[in-house]
Amino acid sequence: MLARIRGSPVTGDIASIVSHLCALLNTRQGAAPCSPGFGVVDLVDMVHSFPGAGPQLARTIRSTIIEFEPRLRNVNVRHVPDEHGLVLRFEISAQLAQGRAGRTLRFATTVSPGGRYDVAG
Repeated sequence: MLARIRGSPVTGDIASIVSHLCALLNTRQGAAPCSPGFGVVDLVDMVHSFPGAGPQLARTIRSTIIEFEPRLRNVNVRHVPDEHGLVLRFEISAQLAQGRAGRTLRFATTVSPGGRYDVAG
């Protein structure tokens, strides 16, 4: 609590951001009636774009994070090609908007063949 008053993030804040990113990325747009834009497009909608869907999905992830995760700024999402092509990988980098503003966080994100997003940071 005192760390929050001083304006410096605590480990729990970063864990909260990771948890929120997991919830955000694992929600399909339209699934939250109170906020239809919350979440990302379903991979089924992008199936005809593969194998070039990685950069398009990276742009979608970035715009979703910018809109729905206010604790992050200067968000960049980079598609990391997988040598086997079975898993989509992304690197998310962003800066904290408050507290230690300017501190860069990096999150490794994988999308399993079933469409489940896993975020580690």
